[in-house]
Amino acid sequence: MLKDLGKRIADAGLTVESAIAFNSFLDDDEARRAQSMERLKVDMDKVAQLGGTRIAAPPGNNRAAVSLDNAAKYYREALEMGEKMGVQPLLELWGTHPVLGPLSHGIYVTVAAGRPDASLLLDVFHLYKSGTPFTALKQINGASLHVMHLNDYPQAADSSTLNDGNRIYPGDGVAPLRQILRDLRDNGFRGYFSLELFNKEYWAKSADENLKTAMEKIRATVRAAMA
Repeated sequence: MLKDLGKRIADAGLTVESAIAFNSFLDDDEARRAQSMERLKVDMDKVAQLGGTRIAAPPGNNRAAVSLDNAAKYYREALEMGEKMGVQPLLELWGTHPVLGPLSHGIYVTVAAGRPDASLLLDVFHLYKSGTPFTALKQINGASLHVMHLNDYPQAADSSTLNDGNRIYPGDGVAPLRQILRDLRDNGFRGYFSLELFNKEYWAKSADENLKTAMEKIRATVRAAMA
């Protein structure tokens, strides 16, 4: 079934650049981590059957105080498994996660993993929620990034009052998208933008309408940034 779907995607001239699975590999409990890694393996296989080559590896809902060195070790194990599966796990940062929240932590983990295929998956909303200054993007190698989640957020006096449901289309909020995209471009980013929204107000619209709006918003945002 998945291979058939993968063929239909390829026949349409499309590619599967990334997918996501909510398996928490970030766990010092060996039994739980083994279960999560097995689930990640299954999800990697699904992505491979679709013709995809990347999968997001977020920290998940486990908020235990895992050290950054252990996080690097566990991510390295995921990368080693991904190499065998032909699917690269991208280390996704979640804004309010105590371990893999701030960009500085993600940089440490990908460096300490000690593998050339280590790569961060960044998200505009999560960077904002983590308190990471967007100017910090000047410190990373954009060429090592494959995918970035694109979205926006409304004006708020306190970022803690915003949640995933407050995400809005790029360009409809106050995120400094022009500077973000220009800094990434200047640092070598030539990857893919993946729109990630959880806004229930959009659910009342059809998938086609949302897709059309999304493409228009993304293209306008990128054009404005590159002008």
